Amino acid sequence: MFLQKINERMKIILLIIIFLFIVIIFKVFYIQVISYDKLNSYANSLWSRNLPLEANRGIIYDTNGIVLAGNITTTSLVLIPNQIKNKEDTAQKLAEILNVDYEDMYEHVTKKTSIERVHPEGRRLNNEIADKINDLKLEGVYLVKESKRDYPYDTLLSNTLGFVGIDNQGLSGLELIYDEYLTGSYGAIKYYSDAKGNKLNLSQVYEKPQDGINITLTINYNLQVSLERELDNAIAMYNADQAWGIAMNPNTGEVLALASRPNFSPSNYQDYTIEEINRNLPIWMTYEPGSTFKIITLAAALEEELVDLEKDHWFDSGSITVGGAKLHCWKPGGHGSQTYLEVVENSCNTGFVNLGLKLGKNKLFDYIKNFGFGTKTGIELSGEENGIIFNIDTIGDLETATTAFGQGVSVTAIHLVV
Repeated sequence: MFLQKINERMKIILLIIIFLFIVIIFKVFYIQVISYDKLNSYANSLWSRNLPLEANRGIIYDTNGIVLAGNITTTSLVLIPNQIKNKEDTAQKLAEILNVDYEDMYEHVTKKTSIERVHPEGRRLNNEIADKINDLKLEGVYLVKESKRDYPYDTLLSNTLGFVGIDNQGLSGLELIYDEYLTGSYGAIKYYSDAKGNKLNLSQVYEKPQDGINITLTINYNLQVSLERELDNAIAMYNADQAWGIAMNPNTGEVLALASRPNFSPSNYQDYTIEEINRNLPIWMTYEPGSTFKIITLAAALEEELVDLEKDHWFDSGSITVGGAKLHCWKPGGHGSQTYLEVVENSCNTGFVNLGLKLGKNKLFDYIKNFGFGTKTGIELSGEENGIIFNIDTIGDLETATTAFGQGVSVTAIHLVV
């Protein structure tokens, strides 16, 4: 009876041991197979450290593939404070090479962080300084490659392209508008270290950065160069404060060249005023269209069948009085008797004023609105204002309208402010 009880207890103990053994096997299987990726990720996050690698910013091309904004490779200084044994000596040597205050560098070297980027004095270093730091072979001191924005033609198209900051982030112009596309994703060199920051003798992992998306503009480099040259000539000839010009494809609306003065160097934007770097004048400014607007008045009159260009006549005495205001033709003494076709050929001010009177204020303004004046073009550049010099809804007298749209002055391809 006693032996039987012992056998039963042994069986129970054996079953318990077998059960525990099965549980242990299952747990090991769960850890090694099912939860391996998750636990390995946790372990890597504890041991691994990343030296960030900056991606190349997307390239901006003209319509023929000429690079208007590209990248050059530079070097930046990164510290791992826990790996630096002699902090005073390291801070002193780096301060001398970078020509910065010792106390500032010592603060970087002793920072309580896993990785310390020396900013801004250690960013975008030239090859000479980078070589001097590399030759020292200092523990915990690393040089990593970074991409720097490069504008190969300096001030060309600067007001439209805009510029980037020290971290390659878009700050104005196309660089800002398309920043989310132009900006790439950081890569890294992963290494492993213990809790004290000492580097472990394990292989490094290289994660390649993802470059930004390239974009192609409708801008034609050769036309852009020509336009900018003519603006410089105009500024020099007339001693103007501002000048701007646009070249477009009339069939598609594509902007082929766009420039203004003053302009700036995107690589050295800090040397300029806010007004110089943030105002793209062809987009931002408004001005009276002058005689070029006579086409709208003519189109409206023809659409309303108010005039027959070949049969109807107008006598231009040299001036016309509207609402008590005397408006003059550009030709002293006027053009005399002429058909309305000749009014168009001669750009006769008084003849177009008369067409405006025939249309009436409301009808003329309806056509102005229908042609799109007073609304934004939708061009993908910031700072666009409404495209007319005054608010056409607030004009209360017809002579104001005829003065602006009938008389006016000619506007050339280049607009100057003197």
